[in-house]
Parts: sequence; structure tokens; C-alpha cells
Amino acid sequence: MQNLTRFRSFIQDFTRLIDIVGNDEKKIFVAGKALLQNLINHDDWLPEEFSEASSDQYQQFLLHCDPHERFSVASFVWGAGQLTPIHDHTVWGMVGVMRGGEVCEEFSVDQASGELVAAGQHALHVGDVDLVSPTVGDIHRVSNALSDDVSISIHVYGANIGMVDRHTYDQNSKKVQSFISGYTNPVLPNIWG
Repeated sequence: MQNLTRFRSFIQDFTRLIDIVGNDEKKIFVAGKALLQNLINHDDWLPEEFSEASSDQYQQFLLHCDPHERFSVASFVWGAGQLTPIHDHTVWGMVGVMRGGEVCEEFSVDQASGELVAAGQHALHVGDVDLVSPTVGDIHRVSNALSDDVSISIHVYGANIGMVDRHTYDQNSKKVQSFISGYTNPVLPNIWG
């Protein structure tokens, strides 16, 4: 049985946080990271229909969007071997791994040449929370760390991320393209039970 109370409490606590700190990224990253870690350390609340993998590509399910679009929460479901293109976010974000694992490849753009430069790579395991934003590092490619199973991460962003105009980066051609990711699901989960 799903513990929808856990997710509802997270939404209420995160809304209170944003009410208090506004868009202060440093404060959000400290207090919000703790809230997200507490949520992902419990794997009893995510409705099954928002945790289903597709054989074609990773899924981005909207779980909640603040009515003023100050933040959104999404589950990302990764089938075996799936990965994103190299992309940015343009807003603050937190990525918490709830099942499986992810590999994050970081990039930056060399301002003189315009070339995309590999800046490192790290693994994320269950319970880990990664941070992204234009101030702490915003360009990456993420992949499922598991070659034979599904991974699920819970993302919190400082906007309605599915409607934000963002960018993909082609490592070979230096081409940058705008995109709006949208969401996989046509309906939201009922967090009120």
C-alpha cells in the first residue's frame, strides 16, 4: 500500500520552505536537499503508474507543480541502458535517487571557443542527492547505472521544468538546440488519497 501521506507532507514542507526563503538557491539546497533525502529514503509512496519504464526512452512523470510554478516535482524512470542527451536546466534543481542508480557526466562550455568540455563524472546511488543550477553546474548527461534493471530518481526544480525552454548540446558539432521537455503523464497523482 502506498504511503501518500509521506509525499503530501513533502509537498507541504517544500511549499513552506519556498514561502520562507523565496528563490534563495543556497537555502533551498540546504533545507530542500534534506527534505528530498528524507523522501527518497522511503520507497513506499510513489504510485505504480508513475514508476513504469518504457522500452523506448526514459520517462518524466510530473508528480506536483506549485500553483505559482515556483517548483515542480517529477519522477524520472530509466529503463536499462537509457540516457538523456547532454542538456541544461536554466533553474536550480535537485535529483535524488530512490531506486537503482545513475551516472552523471558533467560538462561546461568554453567561453572562448564555444566547445563543450567534459568536466567530470560521478555515480549516484540510492539516497544520494545531486544539485544542478547555472551557479553550481548546469550541463550534464544522465544515464541509468544499471544495464539490466530500472532506476528511479525524484527531481525537484525551481520552475515547472516540463515547460521551461532549455538546451541540448551536440558534443561534436557544437550545435545548441532549444527544447521543452514536457511530461509523460496526462494526469497527476492524487496525493490526497
